[in-house]
Amino acid sequence: MGKVAVTATVVCAAAACAVAALMVRNRMKSRGKWAKAIAILKELEEKCATPTAKLRQVADAMTVEMHAGLASEGGSKLKMLITYVDNLPTGDEKGLFYALDLGGTNFRVLRIHLGGKENRVIKKEFEELSIPRHLMVGSSEALFDFIATALANFVAKEDEDSRPLPGRQRELGFTFSFPVRQLSVASGTLIKWTKGFSIEETVGQDIVGELTKAMERVGLDMRVAALVNDTVGTLAGGRYENPDVVAAVILGTGTNAAYVERAHAIPKWHGLLPNSGEMVINMEWGSFRSSHLPLTEYDQSLDADSLNPGEQIFEKTISGMYLGEIVRRVLCRMAEEAEFFGDVVPPKLQKPFTLRTPDMSAMHHDTSPDLKVVGSKLKDILEIPNSSLKVRKVIVEVCDIVASRGARLSAAGILGILKKLGRDTPKEGEKQKSVIAMDGGLFEHYTKFRNSMNGALQELLGDVHETVSVVLSNDGSGLGAALIAAANSQYFEAEES
Repeated sequence: MGKVAVTATVVCAAAACAVAALMVRNRMKSRGKWAKAIAILKELEEKCATPTAKLRQVADAMTVEMHAGLASEGGSKLKMLITYVDNLPTGDEKGLFYALDLGGTNFRVLRIHLGGKENRVIKKEFEELSIPRHLMVGSSEALFDFIATALANFVAKEDEDSRPLPGRQRELGFTFSFPVRQLSVASGTLIKWTKGFSIEETVGQDIVGELTKAMERVGLDMRVAALVNDTVGTLAGGRYENPDVVAAVILGTGTNAAYVERAHAIPKWHGLLPNSGEMVINMEWGSFRSSHLPLTEYDQSLDADSLNPGEQIFEKTISGMYLGEIVRRVLCRMAEEAEFFGDVVPPKLQKPFTLRTPDMSAMHHDTSPDLKVVGSKLKDILEIPNSSLKVRKVIVEVCDIVASRGARLSAAGILGILKKLGRDTPKEGEKQKSVIAMDGGLFEHYTKFRNSMNGALQELLGDVHETVSVVLSNDGSGLGAALIAAANSQYFEAEES
């Protein structure tokens, strides 16, 4: 019996040792996996780093590309499109103006009554409508007839004090947020459709001509006085509110910038110099790229998987369309290589664009002690039911790294514009003010992104920061188009006199 007892004791001890060894191995494995996750995080932090010196290199590269794009067509990664907008609103504009804002599957029609410097915007009315799917892929005539009919119905609701003076034609500013080759302030040919539209017969046609013919078909007497994109509209709206506005930047789903250039500084401009001596340039800055941009393997894979590989690199690094997707790709690597969410990679995490930037923002701004918002987002969006606090903290850090890089690179882009205009250094005995009009949901709603961008701009500008301000300019694409129509009205001189 003694031998049996001893044997049993030995067996139990061996089993206990085996269990302990297994636990130690599992713990070591777990520590090893966690170390791998942290290593991925640290690598991301290093590769996304944007020290001041790096941002200055990006800004310098932006300025160089701006010069090249102004010198010749196709001479730069930046298109630097001449908009033919050489008269921005001054506040003197008076009268009734309409705007049509077509930027995607929805469009807006607006009626704006301007009262000059004293009364500014007396009244503003608008309606928003959806474009039926079949019209987005049908005929050009059907699409523009639908838009013109909606515009005519809106015009029919004018009240007595919102009608043009007798003998005067109604005038319209048309915001058309698709690639266009501008021919004049009120004409331009469509280069290609995007955002789900596909009407081949419209490509190469004058968009204003298409709308004008449709308005004639529905019996609407209205002149298109200006064709602009949303960034130029934001610039106009900003200038109307503040004469010190020199540029506009959109930071939303996509991104772009426009600014006021001295006409004599545009070598590729071969026409007569405008009386104002100025010309608005649509940079299309989303297409900027430089060896100085801090790109990672996640950016490279995102670009390779996109519909336009090798294009819009700056946009893919800083805009709302892509920030959440970059975070998803980082988390996916952690899940695959470090079992960050357990033994199995969550299927939803493997699906591109599952994690949107608004969700990323909500997690980034989570201040609850247990990061409850992060936990609920993981559960609701990625179907990850359980997550530890330390996992949630890492996710917040990933959001912070990706958002900070995008925000600080945006600031570098703005510095590039200020450098081109000679507004990045103090002028002796002169306190010139430079205001940047901003629009877009990313800038407006992602507070940490906005604060990081403003902080980086202050860091880059030093004392000059006191003369530079960034202001939110809502609804530029609507109000701005009407204001540019007013500034280019055929009746403007009559109003002034």
